[in-house]
Amino acid sequence: MKKIHVTRVISVVAVLAVVLGALFAWRFYQIRQQAEMMSQAPPPAKIEVAEATTRRWPQTVSAIGGLRAVNGVRVANEIAGVVKALEFESGQRVDAGEVLLRIEAETDEAALETREAEARLALQQFERFSNLIKQNAVSQSEFDEARANYEAAEARVHEQRALLNKKTIRAPFSGVLGLRQVDLGQYIGVGTPIVGINMLDPIQVDFTISEGELPRIAPRDRVEVSVAAFPERQFVGEILAIDSSVLPESRTVRVRGRLPNPGMQLRPGMFANVQVVRDEIREVVTVPRTAISYNTYGDFVFEVVDGQGGQKTVERVSVTTGDVRDGEVEIVDGVQAGATVVGAGLLRLRNNQPVEVVAETTAEATSGQG
Repeated sequence: MKKIHVTRVISVVAVLAVVLGALFAWRFYQIRQQAEMMSQAPPPAKIEVAEATTRRWPQTVSAIGGLRAVNGVRVANEIAGVVKALEFESGQRVDAGEVLLRIEAETDEAALETREAEARLALQQFERFSNLIKQNAVSQSEFDEARANYEAAEARVHEQRALLNKKTIRAPFSGVLGLRQVDLGQYIGVGTPIVGINMLDPIQVDFTISEGELPRIAPRDRVEVSVAAFPERQFVGEILAIDSSVLPESRTVRVRGRLPNPGMQLRPGMFANVQVVRDEIREVVTVPRTAISYNTYGDFVFEVVDGQGGQKTVERVSVTTGDVRDGEVEIVDGVQAGATVVGAGLLRLRNNQPVEVVAETTAEATSGQG
């Protein structure tokens, strides 16, 4: 009985040994297969390429700025009073000197009549003394006093008339009015805003450039402006003036341009993308914008080179970029004209990776991308 039990145990152990051996053998075979697969070179990555090309570009400087009116003020009153008449509507175009508002002025008109009556009396007295002094009927001091009284009366008339004129608010220059801020019959204190007025044609654009770009611009250079309200349109003008000093806080220079604006589409306060264009032409090396990888630690491209056995590989090359125009980026340093670079899909590549060229990327294909 004991002998039978031992035999069974030996049989079970033998079976287990065979099973475990088979499992270990299968696992060893799988590991070996995986090692062989991993030891094989990955298939070449399929890429699109582009050629670094020499272009002839006009010299430009890009900047951001804002629009401002040549003349733009908020009309206010110098004399307090009650609004008697409103002679304008919001958004109206007005000419210089056109009446906008009248303040109640009956008291001042009466005071002016009084001053004019006093001036007439002083004039009569002065004329009488002028005749009498010729006959030595009055002293020189009496004559001088009569003349001084007349001149003082005339001055009081001018003073009162000026005070009365200030109660009629006129447009300081020709332009377009904004929204009316006062109402008929309202009492307005000194300096109350009445309405804004802006001269819109022409209109000015103020922007800043770095001090290093100062030699690249000059007065009367062409200025091209685009705004968010009309993204498909360019407004063209010229540089009006360049500030005489550099801002020490930012080391930038303020520049002012002037743009024709006959349609009144441009308004003060609009954000503007500005490009200054000179007549000078320079040759630059460019690649499509999608060929550049912009990185915190420096921009780079992948240049396509010949590897071993005729296999093409990619080499990561650091570059210095310049202007961007129509989907192309200027390469200031790093890549020479005629070099072949990866045109798109840079994130899935690594240095010295084998590649297979399947297509070519052009600037026209990337110019519409953000």
